[in-house]
Amino acid sequence: MFELKNKQIFITGGAGFIGSTLIGKLIEKNKITVFDNLERNTLKTQPFYKHPNLKLIEGNVLDAESIIKAAIGAEIFVHAAAIAGIDNTVKNPVRTMTVNMLGTANALEAAYLSGTVQRFLEFSTSEVFGSRAYRVNELNSTTTGAVGEARWTYAVSKLAGEHLTHAYYREYDLPTVTFRPFNVYGPGQTGEGAISIMIRKALKGEDIYIFGDGAQIRAWCYVDDMTKALLKALTMPKAVGESFNIGNARAVTTIYGLAQTICRVLNSKSKIVFKEALSADIELRIPNVDKATDLLGFTATVDLEEGLVKTAEWIARNMDDLPEMPEMFRK
Repeated sequence: MFELKNKQIFITGGAGFIGSTLIGKLIEKNKITVFDNLERNTLKTQPFYKHPNLKLIEGNVLDAESIIKAAIGAEIFVHAAAIAGIDNTVKNPVRTMTVNMLGTANALEAAYLSGTVQRFLEFSTSEVFGSRAYRVNELNSTTTGAVGEARWTYAVSKLAGEHLTHAYYREYDLPTVTFRPFNVYGPGQTGEGAISIMIRKALKGEDIYIFGDGAQIRAWCYVDDMTKALLKALTMPKAVGESFNIGNARAVTTIYGLAQTICRVLNSKSKIVFKEALSADIELRIPNVDKATDLLGFTATVDLEEGLVKTAEWIARNMDDLPEMPEMFRK
């Protein structure tokens, strides 16, 4: 593995949660261009927002001409732009499919046409494993639910992007890597993440909503662990052409247990209120990360309670700058 320095790094969706966290690890020794429509702008809360090594281009990944032009000269290309979140997926299925599929196609073509990209990293999702995923590895079959069920629009769109990424590697020798994140959370998350929303409500003493019976099981991965894996995947030759599950199989709890833990850790008086499920849900999602451990040396080290405290500290400092929560969490 070599150190990333003096590189031209291009990040779609770089103003978002994971992108901005990654930028913080790389900004001192690299030139970074962020290509983002700024619907969510975590960058503006970061201390490096005005860093001379950072260039921000406001653009849309559906605009092929713009992204191809912006990516000229890129050596490291991270494609993090996507539509995510249950609320977005259910309300805007066409946009979800279009941005996640065509946006990925445009990003891959921009990387290929640049002729300079040494590594292209694309984000898929753990949802490609369907509603039950217990210690799944990268060779397990990817599955989705019934056609027409809104929940699976996101998973299908990301799986299509993953297949296309592998196709660019096989056909054009573009040095690609795919990540399948398992429930990443942490400082900087401003969207629909369960932990982010629960913490915001706990800090305000508001009711915390659980959709369904709360028995859904998740493994939670702190964002710093995710970025450690990212840095390895962007520098290690053996990562090229591979997909990796990235998560923390030790930080496992039910959704109800998560809400209880957040209230306890933050000493919150919030009530936990159960509501009817909004759509099909994931019953069980725990990764097997042996491949990432063997090839990348990846091991998650931040336990859930430590991660919750760090996340809550960031949210408390930035509460006034966070976007309004989706309506389904405000009722």
